[in-house]
Amino acid sequence: MARSRPLARLAAVVAALLVGGACASGSDSDSADSIVDDGPPRGVVIDYGVAPEVPDDPLAPDVAEAVEQLFGERFEVGLTSADREAFSVLALSGDARLAWIISDLMRVAQDPVLLRNAPPSAGANRLTVQDLSFAASELTGFSFSPTPSLWNQLTNALLAWDLPAPPGYLAAKRNIYTAVEPAWEPLLADGSAIDWRLVSWGGVLIDDRPFGSTDDACNCIPAADNPPVQTADDASWLADDAVVFGVVINGEARAYPRRIMEVREMVNDTLGGRDIALPYCTLCGSAQVWFTDDLPDGVERPVFRTSGLLSRSNKVMYDLNTQSIFDTFLGTADSGPLHELGISLTGHPIVTSTWGAWVEEHPDTTVLVERLALGRDFDFRNGRDAAGPIFPIGQVDPRLAIQEDVLGIVRQDGRPLAVHVDTAAASLERGEDVVIDGISIVLAGDGLQALDEAGEELTTHQAFWFAWSQFHPLTEIWPPR
Repeated sequence: MARSRPLARLAAVVAALLVGGACASGSDSDSADSIVDDGPPRGVVIDYGVAPEVPDDPLAPDVAEAVEQLFGERFEVGLTSADREAFSVLALSGDARLAWIISDLMRVAQDPVLLRNAPPSAGANRLTVQDLSFAASELTGFSFSPTPSLWNQLTNALLAWDLPAPPGYLAAKRNIYTAVEPAWEPLLADGSAIDWRLVSWGGVLIDDRPFGSTDDACNCIPAADNPPVQTADDASWLADDAVVFGVVINGEARAYPRRIMEVREMVNDTLGGRDIALPYCTLCGSAQVWFTDDLPDGVERPVFRTSGLLSRSNKVMYDLNTQSIFDTFLGTADSGPLHELGISLTGHPIVTSTWGAWVEEHPDTTVLVERLALGRDFDFRNGRDAAGPIFPIGQVDPRLAIQEDVLGIVRQDGRPLAVHVDTAAASLERGEDVVIDGISIVLAGDGLQALDEAGEELTTHQAFWFAWSQFHPLTEIWPPR
């Protein structure tokens, strides 16, 4: 019996994969060599070998039919022998482009919600993590281990090779991903400027609550809208060494504690008479400020939310009003009506500092109230993320270690610059000047900010090196490497 939602049957196909992944044994593939520079700390470059050759042609007819069978618009509940045959056709097709679909299937298969949708027949005839490992190795010629990190292994390799996606890729990806979250349907739309190979599921569902839902519970990462604040004197709960993200607009200062931002990850606020959005990507160590009140006439103020999707381990934010996806790092609308209008947000400086130093410099600052942390006190930087990115990012720029802190600056002529935070801070604390092409790096609180030759503050934000270098691949580094 056909069902209206196309992935009712795909849910059954992938439901058992979580079980297979949890029970799989083995270790990570040792066929990739790690190359580490003997000098100062550098990134780690993985040798994935030569990228497999891929055709420029449309999919072979039998392969296209197999893709339609598994990931098309019409599905039957439960697995069939035709599904098995279709998967074999994909795995043995020799078309490495199909590895992107296998990667997406691996990622979705980790979602336990699919188990609730699986019919009783799924257990008797199912794909396993070994099946997916076999398909990945057959398609790419690379040896992948059937371990819980299989998806990471495969996707990192595909990203490093810059392997093209197959024809019709977005349609298949949309059907796979909406099995997890139907509300992603309008985000996974055609006609966008997004490279969908780079987009993956971050393991959480979409925040689609209306504006003003700060205190409403959700199975998502809950944004805060116009959050309540208090004075520095009233914020006795915040230790002097707590990390905050400090913003000053038109003389009004506000601190956004990292403890709160690790829970909320998105704030829509008004400060100094300006409407702003403040996204924080815990995975990239990056908080940013974007103005949301300087848009063309007739364009409603965007209400930003966390989609639950990632792009190379960077959060994907979207506008609730128009379902337009924005590049969090660059501020550009990459899909939807706001992309069609060519909307690009204007950024504003943000300083990463300790609370004590920020208050000393800005005694009249306000700060978000503690209850916005929802009783949580995460430290992702020194916990979950301490060993490096937990999501695929592909190849890395080896000039710095992947999670070195850099102050990111885009100069007026468009040239990006990454200032090594620890080096600059140490130089300034010794009383030395740090001037790069007329840009002065100065202390703000006990963080950093950048000034142009006229003494005007430049838009900057701090981030992990791997994130900044991915979105600004031609960036210069100070000190030069």
